[in-house]
Amino acid sequence: MQRITSTHTSRDFETELRELRAHLLAMGARCERIVGMAFEAFRRGDPELPGTLESLDAQIDRDEVEIHALILRILALRQPVAGDLRFLATALRLITDLERIGDEAVNIGERTVKRDGGAHQLVDGELTSMATAALNMLHDALDAFVRWDDEVADPVLGCDDGVDQGCATIMSAMIAHMSEHPGEVLAGLRVIRVAKYLERIADHATNVAEEVIFMVRADDVRHGQWQSLAGPRHR
Repeated sequence: MQRITSTHTSRDFETELRELRAHLLAMGARCERIVGMAFEAFRRGDPELPGTLESLDAQIDRDEVEIHALILRILALRQPVAGDLRFLATALRLITDLERIGDEAVNIGERTVKRDGGAHQLVDGELTSMATAALNMLHDALDAFVRWDDEVADPVLGCDDGVDQGCATIMSAMIAHMSEHPGEVLAGLRVIRVAKYLERIADHATNVAEEVIFMVRADDVRHGQWQSLAGPRHR
């Protein structure tokens, strides 16, 4: 269900909401970029990129602070209700998830080394699939937020299990590999950590999708409750 656009009596309120949406969109785009860059750096073994990632993460941190201040100002001055209030409440939660996604991307970058033995190559396909799925989930969740569209957000909730399964598969493969190749323990642990970071990014993308559904149709679908709402839509 897409939002029916309405015009507020206050032009200042409209301007503030447009400014907020633009800032949120920019923060979301930075999060997509940092995750993609971090994973590619790890996959290629490019340890020079983490400095760039930290700079981008610092901007995401500033986004969180600035957006938080803007939301509080709007709440204090405009006393929004109904859809506008849900939008602002969702934005407050959204920026927390986005900031943490930036942190997880930096964590991936910090696990990047030039030569990482055979552990990484052993699960390269699985890791790439996990990263692609997590990025797709994040992109779709943010797209749903921008478009105010719960039908785009709904499928994101069902994708998280696949990412979790991919993480479990990688962990099992790495444990077996490390037991047979003791010299690869550090490399194997790095792969496991990256898989866990990707899993957490997918979790945050799921949170964003849940927040969008609440914003659009006022359904609280956290903690798996979306499964019980999969039948008739609650408007």
